[in-house]
Amino acid sequence: MRSTKAFVRAGVVLVLGLGLGLAGASSSQAGGAKPSITKEAFGSVGGKAVDRYTLTNGKFRVRILTYGGILQTVETPDKHGKLANITLGFPTLAGYVDSGNSPYFGALIGRYGNRIAKGQFTLDGVKYQLNINNDPNSLHGGNVGFDKRVWSATPITGKDSVGLKLTYVSPNGEENYPGTLTTTVTYTVTSKAGIRIDYHATTDKATILNLTNHAYWNLGGEGTGTIDDHKLQLKASKYTPVDSTLIPTGAIDRVAGTPMDFTRPTAIGARNRSNFQQIVFGRGYDHNWVLDRHGNGLELAARLSDADSGRTLDIYTTEPGIQFYGGNFLDGTLYGTSGKSYRQGDGLALETQHFPDSPNHANFPSTVLRPGQVFRSTTIYQFGEG
Repeated sequence: MRSTKAFVRAGVVLVLGLGLGLAGASSSQAGGAKPSITKEAFGSVGGKAVDRYTLTNGKFRVRILTYGGILQTVETPDKHGKLANITLGFPTLAGYVDSGNSPYFGALIGRYGNRIAKGQFTLDGVKYQLNINNDPNSLHGGNVGFDKRVWSATPITGKDSVGLKLTYVSPNGEENYPGTLTTTVTYTVTSKAGIRIDYHATTDKATILNLTNHAYWNLGGEGTGTIDDHKLQLKASKYTPVDSTLIPTGAIDRVAGTPMDFTRPTAIGARNRSNFQQIVFGRGYDHNWVLDRHGNGLELAARLSDADSGRTLDIYTTEPGIQFYGGNFLDGTLYGTSGKSYRQGDGLALETQHFPDSPNHANFPSTVLRPGQVFRSTTIYQFGEG
């Protein structure tokens, strides 16, 4: 078990390949430009203005909303150099605000990513009751998590990079979490075809947190259909099994001999309809894998590939776990940036994280943050083309 000290010294770097230029353009056509960042109005929520920032590095482009810190689009080239948006999302702000049962497309998640059993935890002898928004549990921060907040934004420009610094101050008692939590997330697009996301958080009272990003990926292109043919490899020989409400039982089981084994590249659709109890509970994959870590630094956690497009995604992280969610609850009622509906398995999320329900399992790595400590975490999403 990693100590709290190690946890708060960890931090999240997200490196993504990002597309620049108009959709359908080639990466060579998009090349030659210097990194840049632009801003445009994108509506308002509750009287607060929402902006959309476009960050480019000459080859790739990413669009980020101040609402939820959302990665709205991520454009990358395929093996022929053709650009396409490979992350699921909505074309307008209304899609994110009014979608009902939120899929959390591209959003920053907090205070606590993933589930907490019955919304309850005890910290320093005090029992806290969170809002229940995924009956009977609390999910992704409650009714109005970080994904539904408007973040303040500051553009950052450097010689070879551009970035966007997002800040949100969550007051004591918000969603019934203790402590005033100040969170800063910085997205940086570098000259090396990457986006870096740095997470930083401090509190004035002991609290719990588990920050992540909830982007859904389809390496064939958003709106192109199922990701069943994508091959996934997870550097994890163990996972945390769940009960029928998707709460960890507290056990840490080996994946060997089960459909949970992704230690070798495996097509997602090969076993996601099996009658294995864990697959039945999740309607597919919706589980936390325990990464085979060798230290506290960045280590490869996952590799995703799509043979048709040639695109690849490598994920490196300092986090102890990764949640693989196969888009099991997408039901065709949501229409994305391409104007096409999203159905079950049309995208997958790979969320680097601490474990679900950690406050209620002493054998899981701690997610407690105390005054004077600093939360940092690092994750890299690195895209390539075949």
